Amino acid sequence: MILLTGVTGTVGRLVAERLPAGEPVRLLTRAPRRTAAPARPGCEVVTGDFADPTSLDGALAGVRAAFLVTSDPLTHAHDEHFVAAARAAGVRLVVKLSARAVAEPGATDLITRWQRANEELIRASGLEWTFLRPRAFMSNTLGWARSVREEGVVRAYGSESAGATVDPRDIADAAVLCLTGDGHAGRAYSLTGPRAISAAGQVAVLSGLLRRPLRCVELTWDQAYERLLARYPSAVAAALMEGAGRQRSGAKTRVEPTVERLLGRPARSYEAWARGHLGAFRPGPGGAEGGAEGSAEGSAEGSAEGNAEGNAEGSA
Repeated sequence: MILLTGVTGTVGRLVAERLPAGEPVRLLTRAPRRTAAPARPGCEVVTGDFADPTSLDGALAGVRAAFLVTSDPLTHAHDEHFVAAARAAGVRLVVKLSARAVAEPGATDLITRWQRANEELIRASGLEWTFLRPRAFMSNTLGWARSVREEGVVRAYGSESAGATVDPRDIADAAVLCLTGDGHAGRAYSLTGPRAISAAGQVAVLSGLLRRPLRCVELTWDQAYERLLARYPSAVAAALMEGAGRQRSGAKTRVEPTVERLLGRPARSYEAWARGHLGAFRPGPGGAEGGAEGSAEGSAEGSAEGNAEGNAEGSA
């Protein structure tokens, strides 16, 4: 039995869809009514909350491997509760969604420190582990969908600074491989796209695919920070701005070959991701909102790794 957490977020949902049909799967969620199990035999949805350790015990019974996604950088309790329950249940392997910045000494913001501490907790637990460390999700640009549809504008901080963003589908494919295959325990995999691209470059790709002129408007630091404060606690907003500042300094341009080595194919490009999500950016009633899956407008959030399920599904 494989247990998946984060199944209402970007990567967890994709992992659930991609696991082999013959693999029994259990989806852990606080909101079962919002969680649709994939149409496949051997898949069940159970209620659980990282903040409630007793709710995790039954969910982990009989589980051999778990995909762990936590999203609140203001507490370590969620990872602590899950690891304790996993050990008690006899879980063998935890595949943890972390962040590329964990391996970068210059990244010292709150979210990165939180991810580092969570990795150390799992290393010390006695469980087998695999860490997936993605750079920013390409899907974060869904946060631009409304302004693209309604105004033909993207507002971004550091719009010319590039980052090696990664398609969440590639992260999910790597997670499935690690959950179902051998030889990945004790490994940390840095996951990026095939090239570094800036917010302005992403806007240019969208403009070409939509066959519509789009403008990229540069935000000041204060404007970007105020937008983040409207959605996040001040400590998290400050951490996201630190991550954006690191991107402006060129710290997030490195392309890793890991996706191709793991999956035997090239990492998907931003253009490939955008082709599959153009409906979110097209004007008119057919346009999807998209913002729930991405982050708010601006590369201040778009440069923070992940940010799909909550404050950080992989960060900075």
